[in-house]
Amino acid sequence: MDELYGNQENQGETRERRRVERAVFETDRQLIEGDLTLPPAGYQSRFSDSLNRGEFEFVPLTNVQVVTLADGKVSHLPFLVLAKQQIRIAYPTEG
Repeated sequence: MDELYGNQENQGETRERRRVERAVFETDRQLIEGDLTLPPAGYQSRFSDSLNRGEFEFVPLTNVQVVTLADGKVSHLPFLVLAKQQIRIAYPTEG
C-alpha cells in the first residue's frame, strides 16, 4: 500500500520542511495580507522566487485578510488564490 499512497511518515516530514512567511499584496482594489508557504532554504526559498516563477500564474495564500481600498471593508478568509497579474506591490511583513 505504501507504493500507492506513499509513506505517511515521510509526508509529515515534507510538511515540516516548509516555512510560512506573512506577506502583503496590493492590487488596484484591495490590500491583501496572508501566509505564503515556502521551502525552508535553497531553491525557490525566497519571497521573490515565489512571485517570479513563470510556470505558476497564481499565488496561494492562507489565513488571509482582504481590505477593500474603496471603502475599507475587511474580510477574513482561510484560503485565497491571488492572480499574479493583479499584483501591483508585494512585500513580506516584518515579524
